Amino acid sequence: MTSDEHPDGVRLQKVLSQAGIASRRAAEDLIAAGRVEVDGEVVTELGRRVHPDEAVIHVDGTRVNLRDDLVYLVFNKPKGVHSTMSDDRGRPCVGDYLRGRWEETPGVVHVGRLDENTEGFLLLTNDGDLGHRLMHPSYRVLKTYFAEVEGLVPRGLGKQLRAGWELPDGVVKVDQFRVKDMHSGRTMVELVIHEGRKHIVRRLLASAGHPVRKLVRTALGDVQLGSQRPGTIRRLNRGEVGALYRNVGL
Repeated sequence: MTSDEHPDGVRLQKVLSQAGIASRRAAEDLIAAGRVEVDGEVVTELGRRVHPDEAVIHVDGTRVNLRDDLVYLVFNKPKGVHSTMSDDRGRPCVGDYLRGRWEETPGVVHVGRLDENTEGFLLLTNDGDLGHRLMHPSYRVLKTYFAEVEGLVPRGLGKQLRAGWELPDGVVKVDQFRVKDMHSGRTMVELVIHEGRKHIVRRLLASAGHPVRKLVRTALGDVQLGSQRPGTIRRLNRGEVGALYRNVGL
């Protein structure tokens, strides 16, 4: 038995090192500085042992993913791709883009959906707890969209949408709305919304008199799509995974 193998668990600094947070020496400094929490308790003693499969560890308030079997991916979904893992009619779908690298990773699914004509940020993961919380309305996770709409948007529309807009299935409120540009009878807008009803952005803007010509989801919670090219998949970094955890209180 090595010094780190023990029935009471693994030394905390080793767990942090294996998770890619820092070297063991640097992890010891983090612990001594009171920057590490285990199961909600700040830990400062270097001899603390934990069970990686059970412990919930945060460093500087960000949760540390201790499981190497969990994957977190962002797919920049192109227009025309269906938000399904397979399609019996042979139409392009999310599952097509996982083949060759990620298809053998157990349980990876898309979190939520984007309709066929909507592009952008689609999270893929096998972390069921995180995926469930991201989609559950009680967590009010923000989703950011860029939309090109028909017509010139009047100055007061954003205020109206933030106050609440009546749709046939109930009132919807956007969290943020701003006009980015106007030209040739069209307006580019950015809106942030926590709603998850089907086609909610398209229905909302059409009801306001500005049908959507192009729609792209650019962020989920605090994680941005950035300059990622359409049709590509990338793995989230540790900070981005931690940000999603924070967004849903994990």
